[in-house]
Parts: sequence; C-alpha cells; structure tokens
Amino acid sequence: MTDPKRAIGPDAAADACTAILDALETVIVGKRSQLELILSGLLANGHMLLEDLPGLGKTLIARSLAQVTGLSVGRVQFTPDLMPADVTGSLLYDQRRQDFDFRPGPIFNNVVLGDEINRAPPKTQAALLEAMQERQVTVDGESHPLPAPFIVLATQNPIEFEGTYPLPEAQIDRFLLRTSIGYPSKADDAEIIRRRLARRTDSASLTPVADRATVLSLQAANEDVVVSDAVIDYCVSLVHATRQSTQVSAGASPRGVEALVKLARARAVIDRRRYTTPDDVKAVAVPALAHRIVLRPEMWVRGGDAAEVVGDALDSVPTPTTLPTDSP
Repeated sequence: MTDPKRAIGPDAAADACTAILDALETVIVGKRSQLELILSGLLANGHMLLEDLPGLGKTLIARSLAQVTGLSVGRVQFTPDLMPADVTGSLLYDQRRQDFDFRPGPIFNNVVLGDEINRAPPKTQAALLEAMQERQVTVDGESHPLPAPFIVLATQNPIEFEGTYPLPEAQIDRFLLRTSIGYPSKADDAEIIRRRLARRTDSASLTPVADRATVLSLQAANEDVVVSDAVIDYCVSLVHATRQSTQVSAGASPRGVEALVKLARARAVIDRRRYTTPDDVKAVAVPALAHRIVLRPEMWVRGGDAAEVVGDALDSVPTPTTLPTDSP
C-alpha cells in the first residue's frame, strides 16, 4: 500500500492518474477533458461544483470517482425541507448511558455528493460552509474533524429557478472549480447505449484502481510541483485583470489565485511533470475563476458571461515564456 504521508514520483503519480481516468471512462463516455479537470480538483484537495442540465452524468461522475479511488462516499439529496442536522449529524440521547451521543451525518465521508445543492434553503446550505473551509463540523460547541481527503462534489441545474435558492457568493467562492459536462456527441450517445445493453443492468459497477492512501500520496505529489515566479505573477495578473474589467462589480477573490496554482500543479502531475507552465494555467482559468466573478447588472441584461471576462484577461495578460530553472 502507498504511504499516504509520502509523495510518489512523477511517473508513478501519472500512472495512477491514468489508471483512474481509464477506469472512469468505462462508464463516462467521451468526456476525458472534463474527467481530467475533476481529477485535478481531487489532487488539489478542492471542492467542485458541477453545473449542467439533468441527465448528463453529474451524479454518475461523482459516484464513479469515489468508487475507482476506493474512497467513502456520502450522498445528500438537497430538498427544501432538508435540515442542517441531516447533513452534519446531530446529538441523540442514549437512555442506557443517560448521555448524548453524536451521530455523524453523511458529510463524514471522503467524497460528499451534494445533489441539487441549490434546492435547499440558505440555512442548510450554510451547514456546509464550515465543513468546506475548515474540514470540520461543530455541533453543540464541540468540533468533529472530517476524514481526509474530504471533497464536496455538488451539482445544480443552471436553468431551473422555481423552488431553488441561489448559492451565496461566500459559498460559491469556496468551490475550487465550477464546470459543466455538456451533451455527448452522436457517436458517444450510441456508445453509451451499447455499453448499457452489454452490461444488462442500469447500474455500472466499477473496480477500485486506487485507495485512500494513494489519493493522499497524489495530493502530496501535487505539493511537490514547482511553480516559478513567472507563473505566479501570471496567475496574479490574470486575477487582477478580472477585477479591473468594466463588466464586473466584483472580480475574482484571492482564492482565485490559489485555485489557479493548485489546479495548474495538478495538471502537471497528470502530465508527468514536476513543474507548471502557462498552458496549465490557461487550461484551468475559466473553471477556476469564472464562478468567482460578479457581473454588473447591465451585463446580465445583455446576456454577459463571466467566462468571457476570464477570456478577455487571458487575451490581455502577456504569457510568460520562462520555465523553472529546475524543470526537466
């Protein structure tokens, strides 16, 4: 078993990532780039928001990721009547001991699938804030640490507004990335049906190709990736460019810079490198920054898109050409 306290080498890390991606592709057809982004989020130990139409595989991806990595998974179906204790857990009175016992909720898992997170009222959404930021839950004044790794994979439908509660900016900012899955191509749709007919059941069973220790070692390997001053300055310049845009009332937060660096390092791990490049940053800029940008009201009326603000920043900020001096 891999030592979770020690980072594995770039070749072993890349091989483990490839095995995870290949296993996911046995049930997720034609979405390699999206799977790589989600795996990058896992390596960066960050929470992810999957925002797309129903039936495109958001829940399947979250569940499959937990299966192939051997991580425990807890699923929370967010509904208007869901209470915070249904997520975090609660104190129950034990008559034999004449004392209260804490019964942990589904959030005490490595991967927590928050399905349709915007259907729960703000009070319940807020139950996730401490968990997402501090990796702990406080109940009746006592803190309970969450298992490592701890990742929230939340889903929401971007076009349904009836019976929903938009996530507050403070909570959206805690997601390392936001991405969508998108419709499959015609050929991929046909392949999905062929695979369903071949396995003769709706549910797909996946065999783990990694374990919790491997995931922790991959996260440790992520911390060993070199980030040059040039790449750091590039990330900072991109974030500041979003703040200076005339289309926004609030640009990307400082967490945006951290997200860019974390995801760029994860891409380097997947690509068998110990150093980051500007191309790594460009590949993750939109999913790392767009959800942190608040457009001006008039831009909403005109159909503006935060992704366009990030695209403008990528176009306007010069790309550095230097690499780390200790890169291979």
